[in-house]
Amino acid sequence: MRAEFLIVGQGLAGTALAWALAERGRSFLSVDRDEPLTSSKVAAGLVTPVTGMRLNLNWRFGALHPEALAFYRDKERQLGRPFYFELPHVRLFKKQEEIALWEKRVASPEVRRHVNFDAAAPLVDEAVFTNPLGGFEQKDSGYLDTAAYLSASRAHFESIGAWERAEFLAADTQAAPDGIVWRGRRFSTLVLCQGWEAAQGAWLDWVPVQSALGTVFSLSAAIREPRIINRGCWLLPRREGGFLAGPTYELKFADPRTPSEKAVRDLDQRLHALVRAPFEITGSQTAVRPIVRGCHALIGRHPSQPRVAFFNGLGSKGVLRAPFMARRLVEHLLDGAPLEAEYDLQRNF
Repeated sequence: MRAEFLIVGQGLAGTALAWALAERGRSFLSVDRDEPLTSSKVAAGLVTPVTGMRLNLNWRFGALHPEALAFYRDKERQLGRPFYFELPHVRLFKKQEEIALWEKRVASPEVRRHVNFDAAAPLVDEAVFTNPLGGFEQKDSGYLDTAAYLSASRAHFESIGAWERAEFLAADTQAAPDGIVWRGRRFSTLVLCQGWEAAQGAWLDWVPVQSALGTVFSLSAAIREPRIINRGCWLLPRREGGFLAGPTYELKFADPRTPSEKAVRDLDQRLHALVRAPFEITGSQTAVRPIVRGCHALIGRHPSQPRVAFFNGLGSKGVLRAPFMARRLVEHLLDGAPLEAEYDLQRNF
């Protein structure tokens, strides 16, 4: 059977889009290089209400979080295994200025509803974690096991003939009046979801995707802490044992697989500033995350090639934003629903 949509890239964006199309009864073919390390597979998958140096409420968290949670629970039911784990997230202050800023932020009812004011004192074991200034514990937080979710989704798509390992090249693609032809196969719409590499191709090389290299450490430590702890870097307990810690953030890099010595050293220093207890770094993973400056994400049709669409720029918030953005893009492609200007490809560039 001929597939209607060709989805290039099976990261968080492409996978959410495939599921959204399937829910509407539309056929698709997802093509991916199936590399072992990608930004979606390496990502810790954190979901946090309050985020960033300015302690802001995550963009549209009140709407996006319930939709994302329902989306991943539904996929768990369909695929028969858990992926999303709800965990409290403890944010510890690094400097006095953060305390004053937090006092302003927490006065907002929109922020207060996500704070656990009944958290035990002290907030963390201070023999294990450095905590001179205190902090707060967030509810409605957690993480997605991104590698497991993507792998199980891929297996499902492959079982129904909707996934293929392939290198997508623009040279293999031709635009036709009624669609897109790729390697001799015709599709009504091509959707590019390759992450940072999408902007290097011929279709969308004018989109200012800002690539950021990120590295995550694997740790072994005799620490009993079931929550996510954050002070300068985050520490995430793994269900199979040990911890993940990260990330680094490099806008300039020579090799997309290798972090700079400075970035690794900086993360190591931040990790030692957080964790007092002994630990061992047992491994690391590195990948490039796609960011579009000034956009929470970017979706929509190509301005001069309406048979080509784009889904990108989720950055470090892909787990939270992918289900909402996938639904909106499908509504746009199938129903002609307008996109909001802040994430519409045609109205941004």
